[in-house]
Amino acid sequence: METAPDYGAFMDKFILPPSSSPGLPLNSLIFAIKDIFDVEGYVTGFGNPDWARTHPVATSTAPTVLALLKAGATSVGKTVMDEMAYSINGENKHYGTPRNPCAADRVPGGSSSGSAVAVAAKLVDFSLGTDTGGSVRVPASYCGIFGFRPSYGAISTSGVIPMAQSFDTVGWFARDPLILSRVGRVLLQLPDVAPVRPTCIIIAEDCFQLSSIPYDQVTGAVIKAIDKLYGGDVLKHKILGDYVKANVPSLKHLMSKENTDQVYNIASLAALSSAMRLLQRYEFKNNHGEWVSAVKPDLGPGISERVSEALRTTGENIDMCHSIKGELRDALTSLLGDFGVLMIPTLPGPPPKLQTNTSELEIFRARAFSLLSIVGVSGFCQVNIPLGMYNNLPISISLVARHGADGFLLHLVEVLYDSIKGEESA
Repeated sequence: METAPDYGAFMDKFILPPSSSPGLPLNSLIFAIKDIFDVEGYVTGFGNPDWARTHPVATSTAPTVLALLKAGATSVGKTVMDEMAYSINGENKHYGTPRNPCAADRVPGGSSSGSAVAVAAKLVDFSLGTDTGGSVRVPASYCGIFGFRPSYGAISTSGVIPMAQSFDTVGWFARDPLILSRVGRVLLQLPDVAPVRPTCIIIAEDCFQLSSIPYDQVTGAVIKAIDKLYGGDVLKHKILGDYVKANVPSLKHLMSKENTDQVYNIASLAALSSAMRLLQRYEFKNNHGEWVSAVKPDLGPGISERVSEALRTTGENIDMCHSIKGELRDALTSLLGDFGVLMIPTLPGPPPKLQTNTSELEIFRARAFSLLSIVGVSGFCQVNIPLGMYNNLPISISLVARHGADGFLLHLVEVLYDSIKGEESA
């Protein structure tokens, strides 16, 4: 099969030139933009031809894109995304599925699929995506690259089509932690500060039991690196599900019998994921329900069912979802303190095969959202760290820090990754 030289990552290729002053932080770096960001003179396509057909050309460029150009980076185009940002798979029936450079027979992960693939295939140095339910963290993990979801509200979402405003964040991808950090410093407008030593690194034991990849395979080199850098006493272990259950009282309304009976899941995190998805459906309907009802767009499998479900959502239990958000943020803030870190698997396993049937994917999706909702609901920052391959498939791990500790987390990844690479080659 002849494959496109760009791995099917791009929707539209064009050059947005950078500001040309010497000494800018992102000089000579090249980046791509998810087709959810406005770029003046182009229609923002939102992953669907009916959307593109019924929306005008953007009259201004999203501030995040302008900030990167102003910092010296050059954009080379817009990337393919999942329709209406409503999937974590990365398959798009209209524009084709970007090819996963790590595993050609596997999904690239969505909804920022093209942006992740462009970085993994070395077509660009970094790229912009968005993450509502997992749309940066998932494709980063599946494509074996770094992906950063910042603290909720830390980066402007102006000029970005909303999916669900209680969760929408602008994130980015890179192949190495230095570029990840450089981009982060620009987008987050971070001052130069000395790195801070983590006070504790808490391994969420139960979360690792959700993963199909052996625990030592994922954590081994990371734990050795932490031990070498900070000493073993910084490592702590926690059953996160029990902690969340005890400290997020509003969750009990969602801890249904079905959640408790799921052998493959953690009841309190499954409930967290239910709250996240309910609020997401409700906000999606408020944002796009009228357009969907009027236009009746042609939507791909899985996505059309989710959109229909969103359109049937009522305002029932929405206040409770907001309470859960506040309670979880408080609970995790007191667990981690200012400079504690939580270690979790980004996802419950390697990327699924292309065109896996929906029922098979459902169990995987349920586990995935249990893990993704920890940061989705708390609004904390999370970074996906690639750890090479296992059985010829990419594996990764995530570190989570409190809301507002983005600079600390970016520094930590730089230091830690060097040490992890040392452990892997030792």
